[in-house]
Amino acid sequence: MLTVFGSTALDTIRTPSKILKDVLGGAATFAGISASFFVDTGLIAVVGTDFPKKYHSILQKYLDLSGLSVQKGKTFRYDGSYDDTLSTRTTNKTELNVLGSFSPVVPEKYRKSQFVYLANNDPDQNTELIKEFDKVKFSMCDTIEFWINSKRKSVIKMIGSVDAVVINDEEAKLLTKEHNLIKCAKKMMDWGAKYVIIKKGEHGSLLFFEDVIFPSVAFSLEDIVDPTGAGDSFAGAMIGYLASKNTTSLSEIKKSVVYGNVLGSFAVEKYGLAGLLSTNKAKIQSRIKKYQSMIDF
Repeated sequence: MLTVFGSTALDTIRTPSKILKDVLGGAATFAGISASFFVDTGLIAVVGTDFPKKYHSILQKYLDLSGLSVQKGKTFRYDGSYDDTLSTRTTNKTELNVLGSFSPVVPEKYRKSQFVYLANNDPDQNTELIKEFDKVKFSMCDTIEFWINSKRKSVIKMIGSVDAVVINDEEAKLLTKEHNLIKCAKKMMDWGAKYVIIKKGEHGSLLFFEDVIFPSVAFSLEDIVDPTGAGDSFAGAMIGYLASKNTTSLSEIKKSVVYGNVLGSFAVEKYGLAGLLSTNKAKIQSRIKKYQSMIDF
């Protein structure tokens, strides 16, 4: 089993072609649903009493919700706008609400999880939470600009407490104060991460391990409508695939990155979670085959 800890949110997303208001989102939601195509996934998150029943039903369809806490108050809300190229997102508003005072507890049935993903969340909380699992075989975390700017030391400590870190290129530069991505990765490995995966949006990703650099292209798409959750879907698929194989061999980690790219491609094709919710194992395998023929020469 895989456990995913992070935010479940009500998002307002403003794209050039459409505005979505209070739709189901959050890092743990995207990562958990993406992972669920590969392995049974448990969610640790908090929502408020205003969380719509229809969204609860969606989560229940894909995830084990023993770790989902409903607290009095409002659900975490995020409001962001994309520019015309969909490559730059501006945060208009972040309301932590019940997430601000949430003290996560790992349910008994999750403690045996050998694979744990800490979606972008308070780094201090992440570092504490990982200690509550009995024998973790592989743990991975993500972080964002908000935490890098407000709790940089805690982010560095969190990176030292996990096996792998997934981070986008701009945030890797901001965190490490380096401009070259190889230097960024080396610094994070010095801090204790064994594997560093740097996401480069439409340009794919780079996996670093010791002296190995494994670049992988993004799945080429003509129509991208909403990049929200692409990085979380990438990370969820990655750790979900590894958990399903119950391995941390380098060759499987390379494959997991490819699955990450493919699930990320489903996420960006439709608005909100619609891309992930309309895919299935057969569609994923078909796209993996296409991806393979795309990069083979």
